[in-house]
Amino acid sequence: MLTSQLPRIDAAGEDELNLSPLSPYHRFTREQWARLRADTPLTLTLDDLARLRSIDDPISLEEVIAIYLPLSRLLALYVAATQGLFKATQRFLGAGDGKVPYIIGVAGSVAAGKSTLSRVMQALLLRWPNTPKVQLITTDGFLYPNHILQREDLMDKKGFPESYDGTALLCFLSDIKAGKRNVRAPVYSHISYDIMPGESVTVDRPDILIVEGLNVLLPNRPNKDGMAIPFVSDFFDFSIYLHADEDDLERWYVARFMRLRETAFRDPRSYFKKYADIDDSAAEAAARDIWRRINLANLRENLFPTRARANLILTKGPSHHIETVELRKL
Repeated sequence: MLTSQLPRIDAAGEDELNLSPLSPYHRFTREQWARLRADTPLTLTLDDLARLRSIDDPISLEEVIAIYLPLSRLLALYVAATQGLFKATQRFLGAGDGKVPYIIGVAGSVAAGKSTLSRVMQALLLRWPNTPKVQLITTDGFLYPNHILQREDLMDKKGFPESYDGTALLCFLSDIKAGKRNVRAPVYSHISYDIMPGESVTVDRPDILIVEGLNVLLPNRPNKDGMAIPFVSDFFDFSIYLHADEDDLERWYVARFMRLRETAFRDPRSYFKKYADIDDSAAEAAARDIWRRINLANLRENLFPTRARANLILTKGPSHHIETVELRKL
C-alpha cells in the first residue's frame, strides 16, 4: 500500500479510536494523571536520567514525576494483583510450580522514545521491594540477519512485520511464560545494523520482563494450513503504546539522524558511515527519504492500527512531553 493512500495520523487520533463517552479507555490530561502519583517516591536522579535517556529524547525529572511515577504505582497494583491471582490459582490446583514473569510490552513508532520509556520504567521497577529482578529486551534481536533480508529483497522493509523471525520470537516468549530458566534472545547492533553472530542475552525468570518493539501489538496473519498461531501480545500482561503526531516523529527522527552523523555514524563499523561525510543538506534529504519511504509507511500500515489494542496509550506533544494518558477500562 502506498504511503500517500493511507490516512494521516495526528497526535489525538480521536476519530480512529472513537474516544466517545462510551470509549473503552479512561482518558487523563497530564495534570490529572500526575495527581495519581499519590505518595510514590522519586527514586531516580538527574545522573540516572542522563544514563537512561536516548539521544535527542529530553526526558526530565518533572516528566518522571508527572508521568512515570503514576505509571509505576499503577503497575505495582497490577503486578501485585497478578501475583495474588497466581497464588490463589496454585492453591486451587494444588500445584507447586514457581511464578512466571510479568511481561510488559512497549510499542510505537521509530523515534517515539520507546527505548527511553522502557529503560526508565525498568529503573523504577527495579526499585520496588517485591520485584528485585527486572529485565528488558528489544525485538530488534529477532530481525532476520541482513543477508536474509537482502536475499528476500526486504532491506527497505526492515522493521516491517515480514522482516522479523516471528517464530523465534513466539518460541522465546512461550519459554518465558512457561517458566523456563536461562532463555536466550539474539542481540542486534545499531552500529552494524545487523544481528550480532554468536551474541545473545539471557533471560532467567525475572519478576518482570519488558519487551520493547515496533510490531509487538500486531496480530498474526491467518495461517494457510489452519494451524493456531498466538499473537506476540498474547504473552503480555500489560501493554503500552507510545504515540505522537507524525510530523513530530519525522522531526525527531531527522534530528537524531543528524546528531548520529557526529557520533555513531563515524564509527568505521557503522552501516550508515556513508552519511557521516556528506554535507548537511544531503544528509537531511537522506534522513527524510528514509523516514517517509520506510518508517512512515510502516507506522501507517502496521503500527498505528494496533494502538487501540494497548492497555495504556501515552501521547506525546511536540516537545516530547506526554500530554494525554489513556488507560483501558477493566
